[in-house]
Amino acid sequence: MLPSPAVARRAAACVMRPSHENLELVEVRRLPEAGALRLTWSDGHAAEVPYDYLRGWCPCAGCQGHVATLAYRPPEAPVTPESIRPVGNYAISILWSDRHGTGIYRFDYLRRLCPCAACGGPVEGEITAD
Repeated sequence: MLPSPAVARRAAACVMRPSHENLELVEVRRLPEAGALRLTWSDGHAAEVPYDYLRGWCPCAGCQGHVATLAYRPPEAPVTPESIRPVGNYAISILWSDRHGTGIYRFDYLRRLCPCAACGGPVEGEITAD
């Protein structure tokens, strides 16, 4: 199922802003009660992103293959982040409770996925791999 045209337009607008190219993730905070991560960005934007949502959008080749379109693949069971580590100055790596941990979530990709009302990232469906 593809996201609605309105959701796709909002996501594209959020990603296409030039300021996203230089954004840095300044804080990642676990919110166990909400089952989400709070991501805070260098431009002051912050959003709560559900664990299962992030796991479902894992960008690794094992989950996505080597294709031009990334698909939402929900986890088989609820997951939690066991560890979160920086990857250089451009990404984070998350080891999930289902023992999957090969995805590297680039900052621009995380911001593109942001599900808040202002960004309108995709809930499910497919997005192009940039």
